Amino acid sequence: MTKDKIFIFDTTLRDGAQTQGVDFSIDDKIKIAHALDSLGVDYIEGGWPGANPTDTEFFQKKIKLNNSIMTAFGMTKKAGRSAENDPGLSSILNSNTPSVCLVGKSWDFHVDVALGISKEENLENISESTKLFVKEKKEFMFDAEHFFDGFKHNKEYSLSCIKSAYDNGARWIVLCDTNGGTLPHEVSEIVDEVSKTVPGKNLGIHAHNDTGNAVANSLAAVISGVRHVQGTINGLGERCGNANLMSIIPTFHLKETFRNNFKTSIDEANIKQLTQCSRLLDEILNRKPNKHLPYVGAAAFSHKGGLHVSAVQKDPKTYEHIKPELVGNVRNIVVSDQSGKSNIVSRLEAIGINFKPNDPKIKKLLEEVKDREFIGYSYDGADASFELLARRIMGEIPRFISINEYDVSVKKNKSGNIISSAKAQLEVDKKIILCEGEGNGPVHALDNAIRNNVDKLAKYSQYLKDLKLVDYKVRILNTGTEAVTRVSIESTDSKGKNWFTIGVSPNIIDASFKALIDSLDYKLFKDNAPASL
Repeated sequence: MTKDKIFIFDTTLRDGAQTQGVDFSIDDKIKIAHALDSLGVDYIEGGWPGANPTDTEFFQKKIKLNNSIMTAFGMTKKAGRSAENDPGLSSILNSNTPSVCLVGKSWDFHVDVALGISKEENLENISESTKLFVKEKKEFMFDAEHFFDGFKHNKEYSLSCIKSAYDNGARWIVLCDTNGGTLPHEVSEIVDEVSKTVPGKNLGIHAHNDTGNAVANSLAAVISGVRHVQGTINGLGERCGNANLMSIIPTFHLKETFRNNFKTSIDEANIKQLTQCSRLLDEILNRKPNKHLPYVGAAAFSHKGGLHVSAVQKDPKTYEHIKPELVGNVRNIVVSDQSGKSNIVSRLEAIGINFKPNDPKIKKLLEEVKDREFIGYSYDGADASFELLARRIMGEIPRFISINEYDVSVKKNKSGNIISSAKAQLEVDKKIILCEGEGNGPVHALDNAIRNNVDKLAKYSQYLKDLKLVDYKVRILNTGTEAVTRVSIESTDSKGKNWFTIGVSPNIIDASFKALIDSLDYKLFKDNAPASL
């Protein structure tokens, strides 16, 4: 059976850059472009040359792509001047990209109010801009801004806008749900009607996520005829974001309805890169990944309830719609106070602990987890602390650094500066080592006291030099003078894999200290450091 091809157009470098708090450097844009090219998307929208120095310089780099087509973005010409004499269009032409995507008004309300020109002038702007780039042998795309709102308000005029581009040689007419307010059933109905004017093989969809329907709207548009889909990595974009390509792409490849009827340029083997691509963007943005993202989120294949885990162990399809490894993700069995034996067993298997099915230590571990969570621990997101606990109970972890005493103080000097200092008495191979340090706060000072003196730790110094604390979070579990504090620490090292540890105590310093020591122990364990004598 012949499958229709769906063209994937990524707009992360432009639409994503419009997100509050996002400011891509040129190096960032190059890294993302190469990741998308490796994935195999058809088009990468690099930005708007001439609109800002970063985008202009990015296009001057002339990045070599193996699979994707670099596309320049811009706006149709301004009224009152020719396309050839429009500075904005000249900047786009000078970018020398094989394809060009221009946005233009397709809602008569915006033509009247935002542009302040006649409807006929707007149609001329669209047609003359299209002619210019077609004449220059560029693959031309017309982004019909606010198309769905315009169609609902004045169907005939919206259709005349896209027809002005199509009739003059536009390869793609992209229907934009610019304010994200259109619902899937409306998209289906409108695309069906539009297909009578412009063939589906020339139609695209650009959906925003303001109602949480950007992915659904994109899929509905494809079913109704469009063959070009725009979106961003992780749904990045202004307001509520754009359609998430990390959800759309695997749906095309892994869901029967789409797999049987459509194909993309992306190689099947590259679908496994999706999780890596998703997390690369978060790393570049220095953001904590959204673990609840479909397909690629850390929680996308996490199972917490004991009954769920038992069912997954017998047949993963019970609670998993695809195999996680197909998109480069992994199954995660969560250990919590809701856990049953099956959770513990599955987690032990996942971390490679050997045990016998009827080993009484499994029951002891389950009871310990539940007792600890009763007083405030949560191993839901603290895999490293859970692994340490499990290995200690199962008798599979050596003793590394013992900390006999520590002292932390905070004082304000005459200059008004707050100074935190810490002393820690460590023991390695039966030798007492005194470490001291200062920091921005008591926990930072305690961390520095240990890690800034790693040379004193003899055989452990080489293992701890690259240890870094990435994140530190505190949660007060109850109120009043006897409040219990839970501290979570995220750590990493030069190998690039992060781990999470936890500590609980009525004293915030003590809770922090427990989480910090778990982090040190886990680092030493995973790097196969020798045991202390």
